[in-house]
Amino acid sequence: MDDRRTSSTDADVLVAGLLFFDAVFADLPHGPVLGQEHWTPHFAWTPGGIANFAIAAARLGASTDVAAVVGDDELSGLCRAALAREGIGTALLHRAPGWSIPVSACMGYDGDRAIITGGTAAPVPLPELLPAQGGRVAALHVDETTADWVRTSASRGLRVFADVGWDATGTWDPALLDAVDGAYAFTPNDREAMAYTRTDDARAAARALAERVPLSVVTLGGDGVVAVDSSTGEEVVAPPVRVHAVDATGAGDVFCAALAVASLEDRPLRERIDFAALVAAITVSRPGGAATAPRRDELAPWLAANPAAADRDRYGFVTTGLPAATAAPAGRAR
Repeated sequence: MDDRRTSSTDADVLVAGLLFFDAVFADLPHGPVLGQEHWTPHFAWTPGGIANFAIAAARLGASTDVAAVVGDDELSGLCRAALAREGIGTALLHRAPGWSIPVSACMGYDGDRAIITGGTAAPVPLPELLPAQGGRVAALHVDETTADWVRTSASRGLRVFADVGWDATGTWDPALLDAVDGAYAFTPNDREAMAYTRTDDARAAARALAERVPLSVVTLGGDGVVAVDSSTGEEVVAPPVRVHAVDATGAGDVFCAALAVASLEDRPLRERIDFAALVAAITVSRPGGAATAPRRDELAPWLAANPAAADRDRYGFVTTGLPAATAAPAGRAR
C-alpha cells in the first residue's frame, strides 16, 4: 500500500471518519440467547462505518474518496480491496502499522439491529486525515477537533453533511452542536435531534436545528423523514417507503449518501429526500448493509417490481430524471 499522504481530493464526495470490518447477521427471529447457537442464511461481511456512506455514494454514480485509518492486518486489506472494487478512491487512507481495524458483529432482529464492536480507537486523529482542498460534498461525524475545518468549508465551495452521533453519556450537551457551524446539512435521527434540542417532536427539532445549518434533516426510521431548508423556509415531511426491513445496518449512512448525491444537482428538496428514502429502503430490504445498496440503474426496475412499496406519483422523477451520474469509477486513485 502506498503511504504517501495527499492534501487534496478531486472527488465529488469525500467521506471521512472511522472504518470497521462488519460481519452482518440479518433477519434473526430474536436476539442472542446465552448458551444457544442461532443460524441465519442472511449473512454478509462488508466494510462498515463511513464505508457505508462511501459505497452507497459510489454506486449512485458519484466519484468518491474515503479518508480513514487502516491497519496492516488482513481485515484492513480486505476492506481496502472492497472499497477499490467499488471504484472508491483510497489515496487518502492512512496505514497505521501494528493497529487492527475494529470488527463489528451487527445483528438484525425486531426491525432494528444491535452491534458489538471489538477493537481500539484509530491512532491518527480525524483532522490529520482531512484534505485541505477539493471536493464538492463531504460527510463526517464532527466534533470540536474538526470544527475549524468545517467552518471554513463553505469558503472552499464544499458542502459538509455533518453528524455528531449518539451521546453514550446521556448528557446531550447542546454546545456540541457548535461543531456543525459552517456545515451545509445536519442529519441526525429523531432521538438524537430531540435530545440535543430539548424538544419532544421531530418537526420541532428539525426547525430548531435549521437555525444552525441551511438544511436540517431528521430521520425517523420506519416512520419517514422531516427536512427543513432554512434558506427558503421549505419543509418536507416524507412518508417511508413500505418494505420488509431485513437489515437496518448502515441505513442512516446510506440515506445520507443518497441525499448528498442528489444534492450535487439543483433538484427540489422533495425529490432529494424521496430519492434518499428510496435508496435506503431498498438497502434495508436486503442483508448486508451498504454492501447491498442499489446502483442507479436498479431503482426504476425495483419500483416496477414492487408497486405496493411507494406511491407512483411520488417517484415519477426516477424514470424522468434522476440526479446525474458524475463518476468514472475505473479512474479513481487507488
